[in-house]
Amino acid sequence: MYQRLLVPVDGSPTSDQGLDQAIALARLTGGSIRLLNVLDELIFTTGFETGATYTGTVLPALRQGSERILAAGARRVAAARVAVDTLTIECFAKRPCDVIVEQAVLWPADLIVIGTHGRRGVSRMLLGSDAEQVARMAPVPVLLVRSAEKGEPTASATGSEAAAARVDEATAA
Repeated sequence: MYQRLLVPVDGSPTSDQGLDQAIALARLTGGSIRLLNVLDELIFTTGFETGATYTGTVLPALRQGSERILAAGARRVAAARVAVDTLTIECFAKRPCDVIVEQAVLWPADLIVIGTHGRRGVSRMLLGSDAEQVARMAPVPVLLVRSAEKGEPTASATGSEAAAARVDEATAA
């Protein structure tokens, strides 16, 4: 079944919900998780910073943020007793969705689990959807995990523990 789960994370509540589902699935199947953080450097450039500012301040801050995101995710996965490794990819000329699909092939993943905001209409058109593009382009199955609607509870740090407990109950029965 799904033994190698690629989980793109960005530290958002939406990606945390995707991670919760990946943890539960990996526990159920005995699989492992690779956490992927894509540094989309173009998103953070304004064109006003000098090269020295960018390489001396902006890029190191992005790298530190990536390390924190991956470390927090790895702790959550390890706490659920699931094998985990992490990877940061810095991209300057590629879209994050292209990097995710590429990594799914290179690793090789059996499944990509990715959180999505489920945007519709104008917001989807203006903001785009990396998750949607991954689902369209990926050579492996993709599990899209929608974020909670407004007013619904969002995933918490204990979400993966609750999901894992449900998996334990199901496998014990």
